[in-house]
Amino acid sequence: MNESTPARTGLVQAQYHLFQIADPQGSLADALDASHNGLVSATGGAIEVITGIHTGDVRVTVEPHAERPDPAPGWEEIAEISCHSPSGQVLVTPLMDDPLELPSLASQGPGAYRLRVHARSRDSAVDQTMVDDVVESYLIQSWPAAYQDALLVKATDAYGAQVRAREADDTIVMDHEDSLDTQTGRERDILRRAERGDYS
Repeated sequence: MNESTPARTGLVQAQYHLFQIADPQGSLADALDASHNGLVSATGGAIEVITGIHTGDVRVTVEPHAERPDPAPGWEEIAEISCHSPSGQVLVTPLMDDPLELPSLASQGPGAYRLRVHARSRDSAVDQTMVDDVVESYLIQSWPAAYQDALLVKATDAYGAQVRAREADDTIVMDHEDSLDTQTGRERDILRRAERGDYS
């Protein structure tokens, strides 16, 4: 894949205030709490993009690059995170469904990448469920790059400020019983058990 690869856009369903970026064959990123930058987190090896709406479709554009691009203009929140793709497939996916039919963000196959996530209109329908109209948009740029710490590039929306103000324990999902003390932890525990067929 080279730099002339066109950007492509699709609709992804956000669930529980997020959609994911994942590698189907392994862990993509080290754990990162949502309170770090209010837009991008990582748990269980997947990267999570934090949405304003609770449930509903959001517009996502993927833009793979061979080299580092400039941030796109006109976006309200921008954050960067590093990842390492074991398979060369870095895919946008809903929390509980198959990946979208969008290009892989791993433009050069397996290896290390930097993702820059842009967001717009997260304040439009905060916490709403099953929003009929698509009100939120996201742009994800990617390029091969060595690991760097996650970075908040631009912060202007109110929802991002709200997420950054939370205590880490309110947003991170940990692999022990303490995570069940938070609403997010309980919801994700139910989802993980349902995916395994455990409905107890």
